[in-house]
Parts: sequence; C-alpha cells; structure tokens
Amino acid sequence: MKRFYFIGFLVLMAFDTLAQLSFKQAGNAALPLEFSTAWLARVFGQPWIYGAFVGYIGAFFSWMTLLKRAPIGPAFAASHLEILSVLALSYWLFDERIGMPQIIGCLFIVAGIACLAVSETQEAEGPGADDDTPGHAGGNPGAGSASAGAAHLAASAEHGTRRG
Repeated sequence: MKRFYFIGFLVLMAFDTLAQLSFKQAGNAALPLEFSTAWLARVFGQPWIYGAFVGYIGAFFSWMTLLKRAPIGPAFAASHLEILSVLALSYWLFDERIGMPQIIGCLFIVAGIACLAVSETQEAEGPGADDDTPGHAGGNPGAGSASAGAAHLAASAEHGTRRG
C-alpha cells in the first residue's frame, strides 16, 4: 500500500507541476494581456495551454484515486509537494531566483508532511486501530479527516444510536 501512495503522489506531483509550468509558459506567450478574439486565438494557438489542461485533468483524477485510499490529512499536505518541484524547475527553466524565504518555506512544507504522516501512523498503530465495531470511522479528525466524524454519525443513525 505504501508503494501505491508513493507512486500516486509522484504522479499527482508530476501532473500538478506540468500544469503550473505550462500555465507559466502560456502566460508568457499571451502577453500583452487584452480581451479580444485575437488574444484568445493566440492563447489557444500554442501548445502550452493544452499542457496545462492535461496537467489539471491528470491531477484531478490522480487526486480522486488517492483520496479513496489515503488518509486525508497527510494526503492533503503531500499534495502540495508540487510547490517544491515547481520551484526547482522554475529555477532551472526560467532562471527564477530562489532565496532563503523559499528554502525555509520548502522545509516547512516537508516538515508538515512528515509530522502528519507520523501522526497518522501512530494513530493507526495505537489502541483501537483494529476496531471493527459498527460505526467505527477511523482516521484522525485532528489531521483534517472531517469525513471520519460524518461517517461515525451516519453509522450511528443507521443503528439507531445517538452519540452524546
């Protein structure tokens, strides 16, 4: 399962990165900005805009597939790894500067993802992890899994019980 997550997040990151870099190139080719049919023809006449569409559609389907199986807290945090790849590729492709604020921001992103992953792992291994009682929602509501609470309420309603 960990291999599925790893490959899934790499695919998501690749699609997100493609979309962002393609929009950058499409934006550069679309200048000067004007609202006219000639401008729209110029934008849609170059391939970068289609790379952006492919990136966003691919990212959408990758994200939906990951959400079926991955815990929402770490998954949401890891979905922002494209910030690191876009930053690195922008430096390489567009000669954009990377300063200390960007480096510190990247470190915070990686640290946040690591914290959520550790938190989710500890909860999965903790007491009650194998709880198969009806209505057990699992997940870590503190890590953003609001669906876990909703699932518990729905299961309680099915069994005619109310949580106090």
